[in-house]
Amino acid sequence: MKKLLNTLYVTTEGAVLRKDGENLVAVVDGEERARVPLHMLASVVVFGAITVSPALIGAAAAAGITLTLLDRVGRFQARIEGPVAGNVLLRRAQYRASDKPEEIVRSLVIGKIANQRTVLMRALRDYGGEYQPDDRVAIETVVERLARIVRRVELSDDTLERLRGSEGEAANLYFSVFDHLIRAPEPEMRWRGRSRRPPLDPVNALLSFLYTLLTHDCRSAAESVGLDPAVGFLHRDRPGRPSLALDLMEELRPALADRLVLSLVNRRQVIARDFTKREGGAVMLSDDARRTVLTAWQERKKQERTHPFLQETAPLGLVAFLQAQMLARHLRGDLDAYPPWFWK
Repeated sequence: MKKLLNTLYVTTEGAVLRKDGENLVAVVDGEERARVPLHMLASVVVFGAITVSPALIGAAAAAGITLTLLDRVGRFQARIEGPVAGNVLLRRAQYRASDKPEEIVRSLVIGKIANQRTVLMRALRDYGGEYQPDDRVAIETVVERLARIVRRVELSDDTLERLRGSEGEAANLYFSVFDHLIRAPEPEMRWRGRSRRPPLDPVNALLSFLYTLLTHDCRSAAESVGLDPAVGFLHRDRPGRPSLALDLMEELRPALADRLVLSLVNRRQVIARDFTKREGGAVMLSDDARRTVLTAWQERKKQERTHPFLQETAPLGLVAFLQAQMLARHLRGDLDAYPPWFWK
């Protein structure tokens, strides 16, 4: 169990969470392990077989505290929250825009591809002298091809399907050289391609875990400004899918999640023995490693950058909320376009 900023992460299977007065209490094997005042929490994230009492669920909902349930691998299972408050006019504007989403999707795709390109250029800067000539050329070639895709998306009047195709093309290129960015010597930590449900190797397990945490933050950001997290633009609507949260995540995940995975692996903060393979091939983080990743995730979110549109310094953990605010301003007509976030 760990409280980071205003989120409580509970990773100890078998724990019981209950309400005691105006506090959340965590009990393991009959012993109290943590006590946190409810007014200090905005969300609680639990992993695996954790018991949450009905009284705590009710108190959390009344206090506006979101309870997110993940499985042991970190996949999203459910979200429990109180009544959703929001501006009905803003949501109507969102629903109208979702019928013709090309301009918003264009901004999202440009931001994502530009940030993927920055991850690759950062690797060339940090490790350029250590690469074999063929590996360096491979990364440089993808960097140039991503730049061409960004220019094509910026200048063309593409349909929604073509924009989605450009996003997919860029993702394939980016991940085709992802293994070149991994410096860990262990063969188990090599990149063999993207696998998601379930993740089949340690690096994919890390990516999926961090993407789940980022989706949680993006959903909270969308709801905080009154947007409907289920109605997106780039991602198709599906029952139970937080499409808008997934949209907001796209431009953020190269910098917040992918880059953090590379740091954890290359600095050997997470190594091969921190993972276990389960029946069916799914690869999972150990409890201790999950705590290491959660700590690194929150430290990453504390790092500050100048927002390229607002020209103000803000922690990375607030970027999703700033982007949600600017999307809401665009939908209201206060901004001519949705400005993507570029990682520098």
